[in-house]
Amino acid sequence: MSKVETIKERLASVRETMAKTGVDIYLVLTNDYHISEYSGDYFKEREFITGFTGSAGTAVILKDEAKLFTDGRYYVQAAKEIEGTGFELMKDGSSGVPTLSEYVASKLEEGMCLGFDGRTVDARLGLKLADIVKNKKASFNLTFDAIADIFTDRAAFPESKAFYLDEKYCGTTINEKLAMLRESLKKANADSNIIASLDDVCWLFNIRGNDVWCNPVIMSYAYVSMDKAILYTDGDRFNEEILARFKEANVEIRPYEAVYTDAANISGRVIVDTKRVNMRLYNICMDNKNLNCVLSENPTVLLKAIKNETEIKNLKDVHLEDGAALTKFIFWTKKQVKEGKQITEADAAEYLDSLRAKISDYIELSFDTISATGPNGAMMHYHATKENADILKPEGMLLVDSGGQYLRGTTDVTRTFALGPVTDEMKKCFTLTLKGMLALANARFLHGCNGFSLDILARGPLWDEGIDYRCGTGHGVGYLLNVHEAPNGFRWKHIPGVNDLAVLEPGMVTSDEPGVYEEGKFGIRIENEIVCKKDYENEYGTFLSFDMLTMAPIDLELVDPKYLEAVDIKRLNAYHEEVYNNLKDFFTGEELEELKAATKAI
Repeated sequence: MSKVETIKERLASVRETMAKTGVDIYLVLTNDYHISEYSGDYFKEREFITGFTGSAGTAVILKDEAKLFTDGRYYVQAAKEIEGTGFELMKDGSSGVPTLSEYVASKLEEGMCLGFDGRTVDARLGLKLADIVKNKKASFNLTFDAIADIFTDRAAFPESKAFYLDEKYCGTTINEKLAMLRESLKKANADSNIIASLDDVCWLFNIRGNDVWCNPVIMSYAYVSMDKAILYTDGDRFNEEILARFKEANVEIRPYEAVYTDAANISGRVIVDTKRVNMRLYNICMDNKNLNCVLSENPTVLLKAIKNETEIKNLKDVHLEDGAALTKFIFWTKKQVKEGKQITEADAAEYLDSLRAKISDYIELSFDTISATGPNGAMMHYHATKENADILKPEGMLLVDSGGQYLRGTTDVTRTFALGPVTDEMKKCFTLTLKGMLALANARFLHGCNGFSLDILARGPLWDEGIDYRCGTGHGVGYLLNVHEAPNGFRWKHIPGVNDLAVLEPGMVTSDEPGVYEEGKFGIRIENEIVCKKDYENEYGTFLSFDMLTMAPIDLELVDPKYLEAVDIKRLNAYHEEVYNNLKDFFTGEELEELKAATKAI
């Protein structure tokens, strides 16, 4: 049976279950029980029912129609993957397209029932849906799951072994982090915090794992009060060393599911982050009459985002080895194509992955490597497989977005480079993208600015030419944690709940990645990680700037100097001088000469 026919059959089965249980509208989300951006295979119900493999999206199923909502990163990919399945693409964020909540409100009528698994819906969305249900005089089924019974080859629930991230890498002990959190709770006039977000829990207790591909976390919750620290997970994950660390910090281990029963019995003022806690846990907290819920962001979100001196030192160090691996990959790929050797997008990605794996403290990739040539480059999160990968031709460009997870931190870098002759349009778009990336990375700004304030620096050169990209310019990056980390980011317009309003603080690491995506033609992205630092103070306030973390050449074959001003050329040459000086010790012989040529002044 073809993929399309399989999806149709599954959809029919779901509708049959909906009819039997009286559910009229069924939402299937991408989330796990922790509202993670990326979920383990166990939680891939939305992918199972739609065939869409992207990391963001929600399926809405009615008896006579089915929709898939996803954002601008995935418009092209989603359209391809759901074609003919019975699902219609809803381009979230596009003009004239209703939001998920608006669409549900337009379809829900009095007496109808809205169903979903409340463990996979964040409380913020759940509250919006609850208002719609109330206003429509409809009903909820928060335990509805029509997919579990037909998802017969579902992966096992993730239960990887955890490891301890030593203070020489993370810079801070568990006790110190608990003290920081408790101080934040006092400032918020709260007694405790229930934490459901996996990266926050793992950061707090200096643990990492392998429950989610490319995200070194474990399935867990936490509860921290002024005198208690409870970690909810399977205790068998931990070796004696970690258990000794927990004992020293007075951390108690409780079963994973016990968080739900415990939440019904605690008291006082507890911080509940509606963006990061599921609807089931939220409802239990709200129904607890002895609990006063303070609805605000987990303090750990900001504490985690501001990297300490040890983390920044390690990040700068590992970015050199990571950048050297990427640079060698670029030289190798250009040579293979020039010599007429037949390699595919997938072959190229596999080779780059193998170079990263040789770095001493490598753990895993930080996401599946994106290797895209020609029209595939226009799909922001395209993933080449052995089956669908295109052969690299001696023309056009290759876009490669990649990164690694190391004990010394997380990397995320994109380089687009020429494989042969390119068009004037490609050079123009590449050069304007480069101009914007350098402008943002070289910004000096007053403390108090956020990503919303600075996004125009990256996007402006493209806007001047009537060009745009349908995504943010950058996202926060974790430290051996999620490659997409809150609360910092760059975005031109505010979208509630998206990372753009957080004030930029020294120590925050953010990606700087403008691009151009011409559907059916090509894609361009240039991405560096940058770390915010204090520049100086004067009578006007505290000025901040960025240091480049990423060290890898920009392909000069794609640069058209006529689109650059003197300041742009100065910035490019300064960056390339820094790249050469930092990477030269990783190269010898012919490769060193290639590095010199790749970083020469223009």
